[in-house]
This record gives sequence, structure tokens and C-alpha cells, in this order.
Amino acid sequence: MDPITQHVSLPDGSHVVAKFFMPADGPRAAVVLPCAMGVTQKYYRDFAEWLASQGFAAITFDYRGMGLSAPKSLKNCKVNISDWAAEDCAAIVATVKTQVPDRQLFWMGHSLGGQLVGMIPNRELIDGVILVASGNGYWKTTSPQTHRNSVLMFYVLAPLFTPLFGYFPGKRLRAVGDLPAGVIHQWRRWCLNPEYMMVEGGTIRQDFADVRTPMLSISFTDDEMMSATSTEGLLAFYSSAPIEKDRLSPSDVGTSRIGHFGFFRKQAETSLWPRVTNWLTRRHAA
Repeated sequence: MDPITQHVSLPDGSHVVAKFFMPADGPRAAVVLPCAMGVTQKYYRDFAEWLASQGFAAITFDYRGMGLSAPKSLKNCKVNISDWAAEDCAAIVATVKTQVPDRQLFWMGHSLGGQLVGMIPNRELIDGVILVASGNGYWKTTSPQTHRNSVLMFYVLAPLFTPLFGYFPGKRLRAVGDLPAGVIHQWRRWCLNPEYMMVEGGTIRQDFADVRTPMLSISFTDDEMMSATSTEGLLAFYSSAPIEKDRLSPSDVGTSRIGHFGFFRKQAETSLWPRVTNWLTRRHAA
């Protein structure tokens, strides 16, 4: 399936690149697939194509500084995670509502993608949210493997190499991926604080508490990044939203491994992906 590529303009004159995977007939609804930290939209292509085959318009995109939305040099990319939510995500939501009018819009956030909903200014346009392997990223409550890696990442690699290169050279370091300096600085601040993004202050806590959009949280017992405590920590921020929880072990779906990234792999097409379309169909009917 060849998706439709769109360059979505932002207030600062830059743009994010999005791909629309459209079903053959009119879409039942639209599903936006925001990326996890350091992951590009290409990773979600198989799942997006499958959603389109099930009658849903699926939209992937790269945040500024990532994948197809990255400039030639990240040294000049002045953006942080709050900008991704307030500008990149908001622009995608507005564009999808224009391109797929009169249809429900669902937000299916993998990891970071699910953390940002309360920071999107036009989030009232979102009719339902699915969180996949998404949780509070505070390093002391993450899974043991990530707990260990975070010490090196946030106390050594990020503060040492970011000033040296003008961005975080994650590809060279085999850690997360290349990230704009503003992104890694803000993410480090969040991950080192028990309140995670709430450390930003202002109205952010109330913004999350004001979210009343129905949610489905899908988490995994063998997630090497997010622990059960991490998952519950994020859901607590969405204190007013009706949330269904689907916590799965690999044996529940007849596989030996899911982890933080396994849901979006092609191998999960028959075991995991229908859980999403079943929920979307129920919400669409509602």
C-alpha cells in the first residue's frame, strides 16, 4: 500500500511529514499513530497498513528532529517535547480532522506518544485514546533493565555528549537515537523526577486531570522499559478519564516475547492487533 505523504506546516515555518494510509472505501474512523521516543514513523508502517485494511484511516508522522521531519543538522533544531505536543501533535490533529472529516479521531500512542495527550491543546477533538506500553518514565520506577541503563544515559551520556555535539548523538552511542538538544534536556529532567512531566508546573497537572476521553491502556508484563508501577503512574495523571486496562503476558497471546516494542511487529497481527480494532469498533459504535 502506498500512503499519501503530506507536509504539515507549523507556526515557525517548519513542517512535519505525515503519511496517510487510507482504506479502499471510505474510512470508518481515523487513527493517529504518534511515535515513541527515538522511534520514527517507519516502524509503525505494517500496523498502519493493517489498520487501513480493516477500514480505518491510519496516520503516522515524525516529530520535528526525527525521521522525515529532521533537518540536515540537529544542531539548529530548536525544539523540545512540549513543542512536539503543543505544535506538532496539535497540527496533526487539526489536519486529520480536515482530511478525514465527519469521522471519529482516535489517538494510539506508543510509549511517549501516549504520555503527551494531556499536553495537546486541541485534544478535545480526540474521541478515544489507546496507550501502548506507555507509562511514567521516572527512572526509579521503570523496569530493572531500564533502571540500570538510565544511570548511564542521564548521568553520563546525555550531559557529556549533548554539549559536545550540539544534539544528542544517540545513534553513535547506540542509545535511543539522535535527538535535538532541547528534547534530551527536557526528557532527562522528566525522567529524573518522580512527577515526570508534571515537573513543568503551570497548568499541566490540571490539563491531564481534565482529560475525559475514553482510554484503553495496553501494557505487557515483560516490558523491558515500563513496569506495572510506571503504567499506573501515567494513568493516575489521567484521573478523570474512563480507562480500560489490558495487561498482558506473552503466554496470554501464545508467544514467548512482546516487550516494549513487540506490539507493532508483524508477528503480532493475529494475536494482538485485533484487540485494538475490537475496541475501536466498540467506541465507533458508541
